[in-house]
Amino acid sequence: MANVSKGAAGEVLAARYLRDQGYRILGANYRTRFGEIDIIATDGTYIVFVEVKARAQNSYYAPREAVTVAKQRRIVKTALLFLSKHPTKLQPRFDVIEVVTAVGQPMQLIELNHLKNAHGG
Repeated sequence: MANVSKGAAGEVLAARYLRDQGYRILGANYRTRFGEIDIIATDGTYIVFVEVKARAQNSYYAPREAVTVAKQRRIVKTALLFLSKHPTKLQPRFDVIEVVTAVGQPMQLIELNHLKNAHGG
């Protein structure tokens, strides 16, 4: 993956992690007029709306700090629109996956944190 952006690499690494954990990916980069959801997945109990935040190892702040209250609101509105078009009996959950990569090497994973139920809906 030459010249892959940090964000795209983070989403690839997060999706790979979720699949390895037994999640089924339902969609990625779901866009509406309200915003975007990076990954939509299910574990059989939950439909999980995942915000992926990637940072290089030398970043001054944790990736999760970029998921502001305003961003959370946009994610919830986007998720509600998704659910209105794709009804499910699964319980929705909002997760954040933090991806920390090597400086200048966005596909070299240093750390990944999966924050389940990171914010309410």
